[in-house]
Amino acid sequence: MSKKLIITEKPSVAMEFAKALKITTSRKNGYLESNDWIITWCVGHLVTMSYPEKYDEKLKFWRLDTLPFIPKEWKYEIIPQVQNQFNIVQQLLQREDIEEIYNAGDSGREGEYIQRLVFMMAKPNPKAKMKRVWIDSQTEEEILRGIREAKDMSEYDSLSDSAYLRAKEDYLIGINFSRLLSIIFGRRLAQNIHEDRASISVGRVMTCVLGMVVSREREIRNFVKTKYYKIMGEFGEEQSSFKADWKATEKSTVWESPKLYNETGFKKENDAKDFIASLSHKKAVITELKKSKQKENAPLLFNLAEIQNECTKRFKIKPDETLEIIQNLYEKKLVTYPRTDARVLSTAVSKEINKNLNGIAKGCKDEEIQGYIKKMVEEKYSTNLAKTKYVNDSKITDHYAIIPTGQGYENFNNLPQLQKDIYLVIVKRFLAIFYPPAEYNKVQLTIEVEMDKEKKETFTTSGRVCINQGFLEILKPIDKENKKKKSTKGEQDVENKEEENKNSENKTTDLEILKKLKKGQEILIKNFEIKEAETSPPNRYNSGSIILAMENAGKLIEEEELREQIKGAGIGTSATRGEIIKKLEKINYIEINNKTQIITPSQKGEYIYDIVMQSMPDMLNPKLTASWEKGLDMVAKKEIKPDEFMTKLENYINSKFNKLVVKM
Repeated sequence: MSKKLIITEKPSVAMEFAKALKITTSRKNGYLESNDWIITWCVGHLVTMSYPEKYDEKLKFWRLDTLPFIPKEWKYEIIPQVQNQFNIVQQLLQREDIEEIYNAGDSGREGEYIQRLVFMMAKPNPKAKMKRVWIDSQTEEEILRGIREAKDMSEYDSLSDSAYLRAKEDYLIGINFSRLLSIIFGRRLAQNIHEDRASISVGRVMTCVLGMVVSREREIRNFVKTKYYKIMGEFGEEQSSFKADWKATEKSTVWESPKLYNETGFKKENDAKDFIASLSHKKAVITELKKSKQKENAPLLFNLAEIQNECTKRFKIKPDETLEIIQNLYEKKLVTYPRTDARVLSTAVSKEINKNLNGIAKGCKDEEIQGYIKKMVEEKYSTNLAKTKYVNDSKITDHYAIIPTGQGYENFNNLPQLQKDIYLVIVKRFLAIFYPPAEYNKVQLTIEVEMDKEKKETFTTSGRVCINQGFLEILKPIDKENKKKKSTKGEQDVENKEEENKNSENKTTDLEILKKLKKGQEILIKNFEIKEAETSPPNRYNSGSIILAMENAGKLIEEEELREQIKGAGIGTSATRGEIIKKLEKINYIEINNKTQIITPSQKGEYIYDIVMQSMPDMLNPKLTASWEKGLDMVAKKEIKPDEFMTKLENYINSKFNKLVVKM
């Protein structure tokens, strides 16, 4: 009797597949079997790439004449600790009664790689059809849909090609350049860090991230604060006065004057005082008055980078911890697939979204969440997302955004508190997209002080008040006190911009005062004052913000909408970024403050940075690293052939070696 074989990435996932297929047979040694199905599992990686010494014993020693090492035929081996499970999987794959093999590995590039390595080494029954299960959550319906709609595994060959190339690229760059730089600079590094010997670890992604951290630290260290003097005017009657900021325009008497620090202030206090004196006994007129209503929609849903950043801010935890928690929530059926770059839903999912909402309404016992659901029902908020910014098939590659499934609540009460809290953060972001936009009344005001017939000095202010909270009722701001905490090393308020850096748009003048004014109205000048300001250094990265910077190819973009617009090829992938940060900390290239999550380079990390900057500076360039990632993505999308990528990689390595060896 023929059977179907499913291979998952780990035992816990296999159990969920067994439940969905109603397999109640007792567990055997490394697998489950029923009349129709066999389910087995990997335990993460079972197969790995062989070290150079497995190709040739001489390659065990780090010598210049053995480099660069680029194998023509690649070697792989079973990881000794999991040899037994590999043997079980291999025996099952080769069974004559197996007619279909379902690859149910993690639905991403790394998951594909883990399974393909096993198939490559195990040599499955050639008569069996190979299929790929691709799911977005571990709910019973999704598992059954994944099995039912499983595609021929060959349709994922390009993803597999990309996965193999990523591993080869990291292997070749890591081994060759770590050895080369250690040979050339290892002795000097050892002397600098006062150790007997030292090796230099180089990686395609991690060296680039180290560069981001060190260059930011040095920018802060070398930053010289500059004082400057801003001008502010107070206008109006005694009980209804307001303040406005001066800004130099082409009409100003000091336009492009060398005395100005920038368009909002002077270099010297005396010049600012002289300017104020020139304003006395002048007439002020309101030349512009704009009244408007503003609407602000809920932010997009979470992808992995965004939730990692959010959890670092809220709970002061590292990105790899966040991923581990959300992976657990995924395996408990509470949320959808975590390793996603998308922040939107697919059209197909949006049509079924009421299932998620109904599940939350029935299963989630949190009072706050129930209050939000109740209001949605009472106010009849629309759940038709089709034409909103939250649904966009073109912005989804492998998986849609992380959202609650509306299931798994039988597991919820047993979760640790932090996992519950993170789950509720995901639920609130999800519910917020169904709420109406926040609405504001806004007034923008421009005043001109008439100096003479042609010259005028311009002052501006604005006022804004929220008249309808909308989604803000759910997405309350993170406690501001969290942002004010400083690290134990006495670092500046890295999460806060200096007040002087905020433009007048962010200040709120009493709206009621401004609303009573009219364009063309002459207004009383009460007084002018000088406000001392100073420039501030850039912020240090924390373990969450650096994930966002990696996603955006080295740019830390604070504004969420802008971040989404310019998002392109990033550094690393959603699945690997947290691990890169963890590795850099483990090898003592960076330090992460446990209380604030602020990242600083170690002394060793700075020495490594200098060595790489001296020898192969493009390894520190986020654009280069992002371009390699883009190339892998192009292989996955069949836009370029794997051989083309590999040729470019080999040429890059050879050219770098030639230049570095000549310099020695």
